[in-house]
Amino acid sequence: MLSEPRTARKKRSLQREAILELLRSTGSHPGAQWVYDQLRPLIPGLSLGTVYRNISFFRKEGQVNSLGVINGEERFDGVTEPHPHLVCSRCGKVFDLPKEQVEVLTDRRGGTWGGDAGFTIDFHRTVFYGLCGLCGRRPPDTGTPAVERAV
Repeated sequence: MLSEPRTARKKRSLQREAILELLRSTGSHPGAQWVYDQLRPLIPGLSLGTVYRNISFFRKEGQVNSLGVINGEERFDGVTEPHPHLVCSRCGKVFDLPKEQVEVLTDRRGGTWGGDAGFTIDFHRTVFYGLCGLCGRRPPDTGTPAVERAV
């Protein structure tokens, strides 16, 4: 098997580092298209497929979390410690909610819950849906909601 030239390996590594750094540095909880749009001017050889593949790799490694589909696009969070989110049902903006404002059912180490059920919690995800301040001041749309909720 032929080895790749050193420059190709370094370029791919730089792309991967840039994608992860962007996901960790933004509070906007972006989709892959947003990541691509932000990095494309800085990394001309970057493809949308590369962004998707790297985000998938980061998810498997536990470096990025998926928030699910919002406005028809899967959204991601570079902050992997459990924390609650607010999602605007109209515009799809996602906000971190300070965990001090939410009563959590388990401590950070896991534990059991459910009385006799002995349910062991590995992780939790808390998402609140509603209207952000901007959307709450606008008249309601008659269209479909922006958020697709997983059941």
